[in-house]
Amino acid sequence: MPSIYKAYILLALTTLFWAGNSIAGKWAIGHASPMVLVSFRWMSLMVLLYLLKREQIAADWGAIRLRLGYLLLLGAFGFTVFSVALYYALLYTTAINTTILQGSMPLFVFAASFIFFSSPVSLKQAAGFACSFIGVIIIAARGELANLLSFSINFGDALMFVAVLSYGIYTAALRSKPQVHWTSLMFILCLGATLSSLPMLAFEAAQGKTILPDGQGWMVIAYIVIFPSLISQAFYIRAVELIGSNRAGLFINLLPVWGALLAVTLLGEEFRLYHAAALAMIMAGIGFAEYRGKKSRQRA
Repeated sequence: MPSIYKAYILLALTTLFWAGNSIAGKWAIGHASPMVLVSFRWMSLMVLLYLLKREQIAADWGAIRLRLGYLLLLGAFGFTVFSVALYYALLYTTAINTTILQGSMPLFVFAASFIFFSSPVSLKQAAGFACSFIGVIIIAARGELANLLSFSINFGDALMFVAVLSYGIYTAALRSKPQVHWTSLMFILCLGATLSSLPMLAFEAAQGKTILPDGQGWMVIAYIVIFPSLISQAFYIRAVELIGSNRAGLFINLLPVWGALLAVTLLGEEFRLYHAAALAMIMAGIGFAEYRGKKSRQRA
């Protein structure tokens, strides 16, 4: 099979597994509390990476130690904040909404790179961001202008906005990471996520809201650790090796498509007209910004 088709299959599976994270979060409700999901997710992945790649981690430790505080903070912000916001959002909003809002992530990465690292931006790229942001607003207002004017925003959708914003800043900040193997980087990020999640787990327990996993809860955790967290990362990195990061990044656009399909078929959620409008705006904005960015890189 040609390399390009292998990459397409890997990327399609990657985004499918990522979209499945929201479905799993819905299935976890009543079977494992959000902070239990977050803590077990990153702790389990950290242990698994250490057992499988401890020699690689030891070889990279010198480079990691020089940026240890920075990397732990990145793990807390990109992994813990995103996951906490996502799994709590699923208590209040639909899986369709969470996956469509995640589809706007490339634009938030773009915005964070501009704000924090002064990455160049063209007027047309800014227009693409604005177009996608309108899609986010459509979701938040549930397609009703009256909701927007009265600031009647679903709490879960607001949490997803926090999640997407945090992941955009985290992704932009990864440009300052040390040059180490991806498994070593994932290990230290998971360590940061685990350390930052434990106080939140203790707070959840103090509030009497902790739900320890039952059989279904453990199955959800197993899926989250193995597929969205580990296998997807390996698949995505391999696909980038085959076709490059720019082309691979465009496949993130599949995430809300998979998410809507899974939510309708597995959860029985209703796909409304405003979902279609928001999805179209987000995809159009990302496509426009990516096209302009590609043209600019070609000219450079």
